[in-house]
Amino acid sequence: MPSLRLLAPALFALAVLGAAAPASADSFSDTQRTEIEKIIKNYLVSHPEVLEEAMAELSKRQAAAETQKHEASIAQNAEAIFNSPRQVVLGNKDGDVTFVEFFDYNCGYCKRAMDDMLTIMKSDPKLKVVLKEFPVLSQGSVEAAQVAVAVRMQDPTGKKYLDFHQKLLTGRGAADKARALQAAKEAGLDTARIEKDIGSAEVRATIEENFKLAEAMGMNGTPSYVIGKQIVIGAVGVESLREKIGIARCGKATC
Repeated sequence: MPSLRLLAPALFALAVLGAAAPASADSFSDTQRTEIEKIIKNYLVSHPEVLEEAMAELSKRQAAAETQKHEASIAQNAEAIFNSPRQVVLGNKDGDVTFVEFFDYNCGYCKRAMDDMLTIMKSDPKLKVVLKEFPVLSQGSVEAAQVAVAVRMQDPTGKKYLDFHQKLLTGRGAADKARALQAAKEAGLDTARIEKDIGSAEVRATIEENFKLAEAMGMNGTPSYVIGKQIVIGAVGVESLREKIGIARCGKATC
């Protein structure tokens, strides 16, 4: 912060002007306002580091407010975020940290995020992984998500779902109903049953629930994550995700 010695001239001038006029800024004369503006301008030109310090403090306060907002939204929706019956659960179902990913099958970054998730899941036996369909990019994304929910309804263990998930995310071309059904078939699922379940209330309710959660937490893109009390937006990479898991687990990046 600037020293009192540096601030003294400007503060003294403002105090003198303030003593000579009422406290309301509207009550200053044109001459007084011009003098105040001149003093402030000259001070900032002479000490531009004050602006840098002010911006740093503003950024710090905004980040703290955003963190508080995230923590509040997670607390308000915790049951649906971490324990909804309408979600796919992988890894350790009784894990000490829950790693929640919102994704879209037409999201290029989600392909990289899938590799990150698989890498972390293999190396962290205490991690619970939750996948939530969040089709924001196209009608094809919605169709693929509907098939995915129907796959989850048919495969509560998540094993075939994960196979389907990988096939669809890594396949060529845009994801839609046709491609999703093909991936489901290759994963050994009953596609006739999927066709029937696509139009069910459960599929609609699942996708609606995920959209409401994303909106409540300020998510508007994929991939997005909830890890402990933290919201993470974007494909931030394995190491960053591991740090977030560490913070959720023991309060620091590395436990």
